[in-house]
Amino acid sequence: MVHSRREGSRPCSQRDSVRTTGTAPTPPRTHSICMVSDFFYPNTGGVESHIYQLSQCLIDRGHKVIIVTHAYGDRKGIRYLTNGLKVYYLPLKVMYNQSTATTLLHSLPLLRYIFVREQVSVVHSHSSFSAMGHDALFHAKTLGLHTVFTDHSLFGFADVSSVLTNKLLTVSLCDTNHIICVSYTSKENTVLRAALDPEIVSVIPNAVDPTDFTPDLEKVRGPKITIVVVSRLVYRKGVDLLGGIIPEMCQKYPELHFLIGGEGPKRIILEEVRERYQLHDRVRLLGALEHHEVRNVLVEGEIFLNTSLTEAFCMAIVEAASCGLQVVTTRVGGIPEVLPDNFIILCEPSVKSLCAGLEKAIDKLRTGALPSPETIHNTVKPFYTWRNVAERTERVYDRVAKETVLPMSERLERLVNHCGVVTGTIFALFAVISFLFLVFLRRTTPDYLIDIAVDATGPNATWSRLYCTEKPRKKGKPPHGNAPDGLGESPGR
Repeated sequence: MVHSRREGSRPCSQRDSVRTTGTAPTPPRTHSICMVSDFFYPNTGGVESHIYQLSQCLIDRGHKVIIVTHAYGDRKGIRYLTNGLKVYYLPLKVMYNQSTATTLLHSLPLLRYIFVREQVSVVHSHSSFSAMGHDALFHAKTLGLHTVFTDHSLFGFADVSSVLTNKLLTVSLCDTNHIICVSYTSKENTVLRAALDPEIVSVIPNAVDPTDFTPDLEKVRGPKITIVVVSRLVYRKGVDLLGGIIPEMCQKYPELHFLIGGEGPKRIILEEVRERYQLHDRVRLLGALEHHEVRNVLVEGEIFLNTSLTEAFCMAIVEAASCGLQVVTTRVGGIPEVLPDNFIILCEPSVKSLCAGLEKAIDKLRTGALPSPETIHNTVKPFYTWRNVAERTERVYDRVAKETVLPMSERLERLVNHCGVVTGTIFALFAVISFLFLVFLRRTTPDYLIDIAVDATGPNATWSRLYCTEKPRKKGKPPHGNAPDGLGESPGR
């Protein structure tokens, strides 16, 4: 059965604003937002957490939000998460490191169907590493939708992979309405890499839910000192440096222990160090951690060590500080912007400098010069909240909704002028092919024949009306049963 198009189901950016008389306030503008990235749950990481938490806060503020990612194992089709957050797990092939393969064309039929079906007005892509995110930006512009991009990483300018990624970023962002970076260092990096106008780049940091990361106030400190590391065990996180720090610090401080959470290809280095120096009783490797397990690991220690070689923001050090730990970290990327000087010890990315930083933290701990965990938590708690991030992101959506999406002629001109004659011409050709492919799709399956989904979230949300009479359930557990719009969509697990 085909749903008829109605006034209330049009994209929010196209709705007529409600005019009021007298002193009555104008209702806030709502948007129909599609978050797109290759990286989402059940995969774990900073980008995944950012997308989920931001989406939940935007839903609370009255916006309609859906998420589009690729299938993860048997997690396919459409799922519902907490508060009716709808997630499309598309059957696209993964090429490398959870990023999908791309031809810039094969995803157009699926994405166009979703954008029309969900009446999307703003497409918000995340991560420079996400091929699906770049595809969504490309197709959204062809469809005439407003676009926003959030960059979560820092890149160099010299190695081959960085050169290629930066060129792709230049193409993707040259006609994107607005770009968000998570730190001022990240903004400077992105503006230089993609040759952007700084006026269309905003800085909105990551955030932490302070109720999830609280110190253990009943903990009694003994003679043992525990250094906690929670990180993916990859080269970028400085695991090679950690492999040099552990034996040197353990030899100098007999009471020192290391607690390491995380998984990755560099784990073998830590296992070899532990075996070579016979440190099995002083170095614990916990492997991969679920998000809800991180707090319990953090509160076991007194010092948090971060050895990253590059970071745009580093949410881990905020989580550690919220749990009351003294942070010792490398001085790279946007890290110096994150915490006050008295809660963080900044070091150069070298074994010698990081060992000196740890020694300084240990001396402070022994002499009682460190602030109490409760003091650190209460100071850090209001710094980075998801409610604040959502409010600032909402202002970005309001801004781009007032802008005009470039028509095809101007888009082609900007691609050639901004990206260079060779690269610009190639992607301008892709843009023309994509437009012709869209014309073909609209001829074979016109927009009016695509069923309009019933909104689970947003101004016309049905989720709360359908489930408000159900028995109370555990927080974060969505109900099971028939999907609200009767299209065979299953709730999230």
